[in-house]
Amino acid sequence: MKTLKCNFCKTPLKHTFVDLGMSPMVSSYIKPEEKHQMEPFYPLRVYVCEQCYLVQLPEAQTPEQIFSDYPYFSSYSKSWLQHIDKYVEDITERFGLDSESKIFEIASNDGYLLKYFKKKGVPVFGIEPAKNVAEAAIAAGIPTVVKFFGIQTAQEIIAEGNKADLIVANNVLAHVPDLGDFVSGMKILLQPQGVISVEFPHLMKLVEENQFDTIFHEHFSYLSFITVRKIFSECDLTVFDVEELSTHGGSLRVFARHQNDDSKSVNDRVMNLEEREIKAGFGKLEGYAAFTKKVDSTKHKLLNFLIEAKQKGSSIVSYGAPGKGCVLLNYCGIRSDFIDYTVDLNPHKQGYLVPGVHIPIYHPDKIKETKPDYLLILPWNLKEEIVEQMSFIREWGGQFIVPIPEVKIY
Repeated sequence: MKTLKCNFCKTPLKHTFVDLGMSPMVSSYIKPEEKHQMEPFYPLRVYVCEQCYLVQLPEAQTPEQIFSDYPYFSSYSKSWLQHIDKYVEDITERFGLDSESKIFEIASNDGYLLKYFKKKGVPVFGIEPAKNVAEAAIAAGIPTVVKFFGIQTAQEIIAEGNKADLIVANNVLAHVPDLGDFVSGMKILLQPQGVISVEFPHLMKLVEENQFDTIFHEHFSYLSFITVRKIFSECDLTVFDVEELSTHGGSLRVFARHQNDDSKSVNDRVMNLEEREIKAGFGKLEGYAAFTKKVDSTKHKLLNFLIEAKQKGSSIVSYGAPGKGCVLLNYCGIRSDFIDYTVDLNPHKQGYLVPGVHIPIYHPDKIKETKPDYLLILPWNLKEEIVEQMSFIREWGGQFIVPIPEVKIY
């Protein structure tokens, strides 16, 4: 057998963080005419490195296979766009970005973020590996290259005379199988006094809030602040600030600079958060051992509720077809015997079936037609937005189900 090694420090992986069984690739939506064909499933067993404490999933498919044609478009989330609008306002003022600055976004998706900088007259450049998504950005007037990012791509960009005053990498670090190559690429691309801004779901929140459904094959890494600081330091970058965010169930926004850039001092939030993580057990292997029991408990509670509801004759549908929803449904064995269908605003998902469980995906208008008793919110991180959007289900006595961190009825 091939020995699994850490995605960062290459230490052999021996310790399991959680095992979610077998799962399909969450972005491999099924066409109705393909539902009788064989569907590949892969192990969803997550490890923790005993040296750098990187929590990680071994590569089931290459990034090229996963992201070259991608169904996720950031522009369909109202709350996410509001989050980005505020971010652009704040960071533009904080670092004095203007028409002389150059901003690069890695994994720029459909240009949703760079549009806000462009409106301010700041030059922008997108780097996006999914051609279908990049085309939407280009059509919106956002200069975008279709490439995976790393040392080679960074060298190609600077060879054309470009360097970044700000590099933005939101919710991409977890998707990178070679973290050293990716972070080193950002260092190469960064101006001597430039800033790197990275957002990623916080491992401490994943554990505290039992967010096991955010574990899927497209996410190679699950990141603590301790480990991210270590990775950046090994690549000669210094994390000088960190913000704790509510997005994606609890995320971190990390700011980094070149190690020899003395113009930005390390603030107290950096050391305070690292101390909190150490106190919570993320600085030793034993702190990662108890997660599996929490996951099993949530599965049992959700299935018990659904079984009781169906026995009473209640109708149940779900909202959303996100990656986390695919993981939850497959891990719990929830198929069309529990959920009649799901709905999603993203037209690129409508008309398809959820991978593995083959639940059909419709436009949200379908809910008004069938008037279900319960609406299971799969993208629970957007529950406030969805409850507001779908509040009309109260007219017929409908209720919302939020499954994470534990089953709650609204």
